[in-house]
Amino acid sequence: MAGSDSAEFDTFYIAAVRRVVLYLYAACGDRAEAQDLAQEAFARAWQHWPRVSAYDDPEAWVRKVAWRLMANRWRGLKRRIAALARLGPPGSVDSPTPDRVAVADALQRLPKAQRQVIALHYLLDMSVNDIAVSIGAPAGTVKARLSRARAALAEHLAEKEVTSA
Repeated sequence: MAGSDSAEFDTFYIAAVRRVVLYLYAACGDRAEAQDLAQEAFARAWQHWPRVSAYDDPEAWVRKVAWRLMANRWRGLKRRIAALARLGPPGSVDSPTPDRVAVADALQRLPKAQRQVIALHYLLDMSVNDIAVSIGAPAGTVKARLSRARAALAEHLAEKEVTSA
């Protein structure tokens, strides 16, 4: 867009933004939401400024777009509420078992490279060769890291058993 279009849009924006936000605030009751909707509507006006600027009342176009954006958000919210009502309340989430906590703690104590190969191998069920390709390391390096990680995990978990017994 030409510089004059930019200056013309800036002048329009400065003159209209307060009124549009006030209008939306009165309609939705949430100032932050009104500001977000107004910004989105003005962004769309900027994208189509050569056409919008030719209208008799570009601000009316922005208000109409903002109103539609607000209505779409409300429809989306209504759909989410209806879906939640159909699905019911979320089920309770059990606390992690002591064993799971111990394993997670032991994993965090491993060096990053060992933790990476353990996660890829045991959690994503990747072969040594697939891991090697994925991380860009030789297969022998992956095997060594897995071996060291297993030994370190066994040691960390044995420590946990001794301290908790």
